[in-house]
Order: sequence, then structure tokens, then C-alpha cells
Amino acid sequence: MTSHTTPLEYQSEQTQMNILGFWVFLGAEIVLFSTLFASYFVLEHNTAGGPTGEEIFVLKDVLIETFLLLTSSFTSGLAIHSMRNHDKKGLLIWMIVTLLLGAGFLYMEINEFIHYVHEGATIQTSGFTAAFFTLLGTHGAHVTFGIIWISLLLVQLVRRGITVKTSSKLFIASLYWHFLDVVWIFIFTFVYLKGMVM
Repeated sequence: MTSHTTPLEYQSEQTQMNILGFWVFLGAEIVLFSTLFASYFVLEHNTAGGPTGEEIFVLKDVLIETFLLLTSSFTSGLAIHSMRNHDKKGLLIWMIVTLLLGAGFLYMEINEFIHYVHEGATIQTSGFTAAFFTLLGTHGAHVTFGIIWISLLLVQLVRRGITVKTSSKLFIASLYWHFLDVVWIFIFTFVYLKGMVM
């Protein structure tokens, strides 16, 4: 049973079930990233004579990456607000801004990885670098998937407009995007900041 105050994406039983199912999927994602974080914490001091995080991390670049991704979470929220107000143009604009910020984040991260390789830190260098690249690479792969997924949903939005189905799909994609931002906050805090002071 829905009312006129129910958000558009929740106005059918099927979309409600889809959203619930996605929350279950995010639970599995939490397990995945928890495992990667646990592996990193076990291996972070195993540098095998290679560079440490303190030696290779560049705070300025990491801060830019953090700004880009957290801002993209805000613009994603603005997109969903526009969607709920049936503002298709606003939804498209804010989602495109979100994608551009996400692409900027990936560009910075790729450059960051290139810098690490030049500093002698590759995935084969040590347990630390293996765990680091695996954690960051998995997150980066998720961001890449998110950009492709949201891009395809925007094509659907242009063709079909704001409907119960398209709104639920975009809402789910927005949840995914927010989740990636939360994961990044943990990476920023427990990998970068912790690595720079130890």
C-alpha cells in the first residue's frame, strides 16, 4: 500500500523488493571490503625492504581524491532530490556532474598508482603493497562499474523519463555510489592517514 507521500521509487511492490534485495547485496559488499581491510591491517607493516606508506603517500593528491568522491556523493543526493520532484533535467544534470566527479577521482587514482610504481611500489613489491593495491584496486573497479552503470541508466532515463522503474534503478545506483564513498572514508582514514603517521 502506497500513498502520495511515498517516494516514487517505492511505489510498487516490485521496486520495494528490488531495493531491499540491493541492501542485502550491500551486506555482501561490506563483507568483501571488511576482508580486504583485515588483510591490509595484517600486512601493512610487511614491507620487505620496499617503500612504506609514509614514504610514498602524497597527502595533497589523496585530499583531492577525497574531495572529488565526497562531492560526488552530495551531487548524487541532489540528483535523487530532483528525481523525487519529477525534475528530469535536474536529475540528468546532477547525475552527469556525479559521473564527472567520479571520473576525476579515477583519473587521480590512476596517476597515484603510476607515482607509486615509479617509487618502486608495485603489487609484487611486498605484502603491504599487495594488500594496498588489492584494496584500492577493488574500490577503483567498483567506482568504474558505478560510472558505467549510471551512464546506462541515464540513457534509459532519457528514453523513458522518470517512472517508478527508472527511479528505483537510479535510487539503487545512488545507494551503491554512497556506499563507495563510505568505503573511501575508511580507506582515507585507516590506510592513508594512519599510514602517514606511523
